[in-house]
Amino acid sequence: MDFTDNREQEAIREAIGKVCAGFGDDYWLMRDRDGGFPHELYDALAEGGWLGICMPQEYGGSGMGITEATVMMTAISRSGAGLSGCSSVHMNIFGLQPVVVFGTDAQKRRMLPPLIAGKEKACFAVTEPNTGLNTTRLKTRAERSGDHYVLSGQKVWISTAQVANKMLILARTTPVEQCKKPTFGLSLFYTDLDRQFVEVREIDKMGRKAVDSNQLFIDGLKVPVEDRIGEEGRGFEYILHGMNPERILIAGEAVGLGQVALERAAKYAKERIVFDRPIGQNQAIQHPLAQSWMELEAAWLMAMRAAWKYDAKKDCGADANAAKYMAAEAGFAACQRAMATLGGFGYAKEYQVERYLREMLIPRVAPISPQLILCFIAEKVLGMPKSY
Repeated sequence: MDFTDNREQEAIREAIGKVCAGFGDDYWLMRDRDGGFPHELYDALAEGGWLGICMPQEYGGSGMGITEATVMMTAISRSGAGLSGCSSVHMNIFGLQPVVVFGTDAQKRRMLPPLIAGKEKACFAVTEPNTGLNTTRLKTRAERSGDHYVLSGQKVWISTAQVANKMLILARTTPVEQCKKPTFGLSLFYTDLDRQFVEVREIDKMGRKAVDSNQLFIDGLKVPVEDRIGEEGRGFEYILHGMNPERILIAGEAVGLGQVALERAAKYAKERIVFDRPIGQNQAIQHPLAQSWMELEAAWLMAMRAAWKYDAKKDCGADANAAKYMAAEAGFAACQRAMATLGGFGYAKEYQVERYLREMLIPRVAPISPQLILCFIAEKVLGMPKSY
């Protein structure tokens, strides 16, 4: 068993580091203050072909796996871009995995190349205001009418919808009361985000101002049948091929953000002199930071195991959820400890760590809460009764 990075992974980390070097602290301070999608980073990554890192080569991608994509996203986050940088390309990396796995060749040729080239941007429209994580109870309806469906409903916490022109959307095509199981009767579509029929309202939020979060109000959106992915009614099964990779990528992003916070804290601790000695000489400073290093390393190993399982087409649900949980907790602790190490300066925006802490709250609660992950592990791994 070899735990060293292979040459491909080292090359990815180095190349992404060079791209992100052009977007330093001042850039992200401005984005955090003024908002505005980081088109410059997005375009630079698109130009380098990184948006298609785990898409098939025959459609313009690089043909790599979620493992390599996780290495990439961790490197973006660790550069100091954090979730502001990662979230700008996050959907491109994992979102269309259901299309890759279940789409027809014609759909892949139509849908994947524009996304990989950066000519189109997509959003992931699943969560709804009144259902939360209870995906099987989605209220958005898709009613068949000849050669198209008509979609109506609401979605919430939809990232990048302000700049997206495409969306991957899950809707109910058969009422849940008429289905043998609540997971049946949901269908998946990849279609135009037509603003004549979709009102997009941005949510003012605590952090990651550079990447918008939104409510969608959908009223009579016509979706061609050819935009449906796979069979009608099997969308919940298909969407899982996006959810597990998302958890793995989020884990990598959280680890990267925790690592850059830890680096900033360690550097400051070595340079800050109080009582004629660097504060990093004090064990009260050393020990929490050392603990964070261990926690982040453990979370990274879990993320890599989950990614390996997904790429090997093995069941990775427990690993993906555990990686997301461990990375979010480890990253959050690292950001808190970085804030404490810098003291009052940690509260100043120019030192960045307060932004890291605000952004780290995202992987802690999204795309799934830590409590529900614990319930999932208890049921699926430990064989305990379902609690929800």
